Amino acid sequence: MNRRNISSGSEFERQIGYSRAVVCGDMAFVSGTTGFDYATMTIADSAEAQARQALDNIEAALTSAGFTFADIVKVTYILPEPGDFESCWPVLREKFGQIRPAATMISARLMDRRMKIEVEAVAARRSVSK
Repeated sequence: MNRRNISSGSEFERQIGYSRAVVCGDMAFVSGTTGFDYATMTIADSAEAQARQALDNIEAALTSAGFTFADIVKVTYILPEPGDFESCWPVLREKFGQIRPAATMISARLMDRRMKIEVEAVAARRSVSK
């Protein structure tokens, strides 16, 4: 099976040694993605704004890999403060309301205290029905 690594250009990828996404056949595995704007390496203060940026970062990686956001079948949310999760729901519902992937929320410390949410995703390319 062919493997292709996708980079977002994030400095974290180079420093730590990982890819934003890895494509294997009809599957794409997107690494835990935070709300950093990789162009400016800035991060918003709110969990909601970080969730939106993280999903935009994931969508960019999937697009680079030839997938769409609608191909996401599994998502994992990691938040250091479980109480912040509810404020992210409107953004998550906006992006996933029609897709409805399997999902898990975990509470754990993240690498940088400014990070309020990290999102990991798995996508499966949808077959085109005839």
